[in-house]
Amino acid sequence: MASFDIDGDLVRKLAELLRETGLSEIEFAEGEKRIRVTRPTAPQVTVAHAPVAAAAPVAAAPVAAAVKPGNHPGAVTSPMVGTAYTAAEPGATPFVRPGDVVKAGQTVLIIEAMKVMNPIKAPRGGTVVEVLVGDAQPVEFGEVLLIIE
Repeated sequence: MASFDIDGDLVRKLAELLRETGLSEIEFAEGEKRIRVTRPTAPQVTVAHAPVAAAAPVAAAPVAAAVKPGNHPGAVTSPMVGTAYTAAEPGATPFVRPGDVVKAGQTVLIIEAMKVMNPIKAPRGGTVVEVLVGDAQPVEFGEVLLIIE
């Protein structure tokens, strides 16, 4: 196996980027060389998910309690790691709120990754049932962002 010289400056820059963005991991690849920097997931991510599970009381909605957000057919998941924004700019009206009717292709959120704003489009039309992320909240790849029925 070929030797791999570690670029300490690059590792420090990646670690600083993790700290600035609140991400839990980042990977840099160049040719056959890969550097992955990770940090423990912040406790707030666990706290953010706890209310979602508790929000659907069994007595009020037994059918909804049986379907977890990740298994819901209308779940819109994050295609990348980054920071989710619910509006185009601070203080602006959110792209969508629960109860809003959306069309396929309509922007429902923005995810900032590496200082690039990536619009997240509705994969299908329907009614927004629940928005599971807050404004400026870090998100992971595959995390459920909202549900459209």
